[in-house]
Amino acid sequence: MPGGSAVLRAGGRRLLREAVRRFRVRMALLSVLTAIRVAAMLSTPVMLARAVDAAHTQEDLGAATAWLAVTLGVALLADAAEDVLGAYCGSHITVWLRHRLLGRVLALGPHGQRRFPTGDVLSRLTESASGPSAFPVLLVTAAAALATTAGAVTALAMIDWWLAAAFAAGVPPLIVALRLFVTQATDPFARYQACQAAIATRLLDARQGIRTIQASGTAAAEARRILGPLPELRRAGEETWAVQGRVSRRLALLAPLTQVLVVGVAGLRLATGDVTPGQLVASASYAAMAVASASLFDTFVALLNCQVGAGRINEVLAAVPAVRPPDLPVPLPDGPGRLRLRRVTVRIGDRAVLDRLDLDVPPGATVAVVGASGTGKSLLVSTVGRLLDPDEGVVELDGVPVTDLPLPRLRHAVAYAFERPALLGATVHDTIAYARPGATRAEVRRAARAAAADDFIRALPDGYDTPLARAPLSGGELQRLGLARAALTDARIVVLDDATSSLDTATELKVTQALQRVLAGRTSLVVARRPATAARADLVAWLDAGRIRVLAPHADLWPDPGYRAVFATRPTATPEAAGT
Repeated sequence: MPGGSAVLRAGGRRLLREAVRRFRVRMALLSVLTAIRVAAMLSTPVMLARAVDAAHTQEDLGAATAWLAVTLGVALLADAAEDVLGAYCGSHITVWLRHRLLGRVLALGPHGQRRFPTGDVLSRLTESASGPSAFPVLLVTAAAALATTAGAVTALAMIDWWLAAAFAAGVPPLIVALRLFVTQATDPFARYQACQAAIATRLLDARQGIRTIQASGTAAAEARRILGPLPELRRAGEETWAVQGRVSRRLALLAPLTQVLVVGVAGLRLATGDVTPGQLVASASYAAMAVASASLFDTFVALLNCQVGAGRINEVLAAVPAVRPPDLPVPLPDGPGRLRLRRVTVRIGDRAVLDRLDLDVPPGATVAVVGASGTGKSLLVSTVGRLLDPDEGVVELDGVPVTDLPLPRLRHAVAYAFERPALLGATVHDTIAYARPGATRAEVRRAARAAAADDFIRALPDGYDTPLARAPLSGGELQRLGLARAALTDARIVVLDDATSSLDTATELKVTQALQRVLAGRTSLVVARRPATAARADLVAWLDAGRIRVLAPHADLWPDPGYRAVFATRPTATPEAAGT
């Protein structure tokens, strides 16, 4: 995938350039320290040559030795300060990359999870984001090496231009070898990281389904599936090592040959009296500095790794969120929570799951959304709070298109409770108050009582302060926490997306009666898969063939055999899912 590798490198370069601009003050200070170190290193052979000539002539030996010691001391101090500042700058780049990556992953929402699975994101967040931490030091190291080489060649030319000409003869093969490595190694580098991400994704999937794997006795087969990318990982690693080995061998041959050539020419010029013994020593030192650019190969390898890692981060950053904030947001006016969907179309692939759907939800009413499996009930309610945007049509909240509202304000106005709510936060109190972190304990307990969750929460080891990791919860108890979270908000629209499916009938009735008191005056949409749930709603929106077939009370629809068939096809809940 040469084209893909080029795009990856280009994206990585852009992101790294942005990092340099963002941390330009630290990078500038790092560059100053590097320049001081390079200047001291370039001055060292001169000081050494003076010391040798002073020892030869027995003139000003003390002063020459003192200057040599000062030069070496400055080089050592600058090198130490460079290491400290480089590590500090690199850690800030890693933090910056991880914050940007996390922000974009959250902005991409559920649809981004299909493109970037959990294991892949984890790999990018850890390995790919940490690699560029070495970039500042590597960059200034490469610049210092090139500056040192240029300075050493200049010094050779000042001693004798034949010495510079001898070194120049070995430069073209060196450039060709480094260019060859960058071209050939990018693709296997990228494939190696992609294989690592694939293994991590499969491992996380298996971890989530560990009970199913154990129950089916497929642990060995699952291990083979998880490690399936290993052969490709090995091939990518071997390709990288092969390219690196070929270039290393060539550089290992070119560098000493070039140095021997320069020293040999210096020896000939000494024999003819064109250079002094001190200049011969300086020439040997400068030749060693000049050919040290060959050691840049390891730096190039590390820089390429940084570039590939940054490129993988940039792939996520370049992904366009399915839901984008409005360019010119308008405020949400006060209103009773009137909800209207006009000609709403949502496509999955080539199929219009929702097809020019119209629905008018009266303010303060509870509307049950009913339909056969796969008719798009969850898609419909997802458009209300912009968890996804329809391909066509408009969703309005109190007369304002939801696409014109600021996303934070919309998400505050529309509260969701899902079938399997995520446990977010450190404690049970935190997960209920997740959308309102400033809620008091009394408010949290009132919401928990509304969701019939207060009793089992107080039975936990530390009650509401029980860490989530030490709170064994059934499926039904999880759903009641999600309902409590929704009850705590002051949203004008509440969406329950199959949020009571894991409750037995008696508990569902208890929870629903409590929520009816708490949610009085709020507009509610309930994805209903039980006749009893639909019966408790004010109206039922019967979703069929992508449209609302009818909006009417459950009692008026029940005589219709087609309506009853919707519930007859509903899968029976398992005992484990009942969660009582």
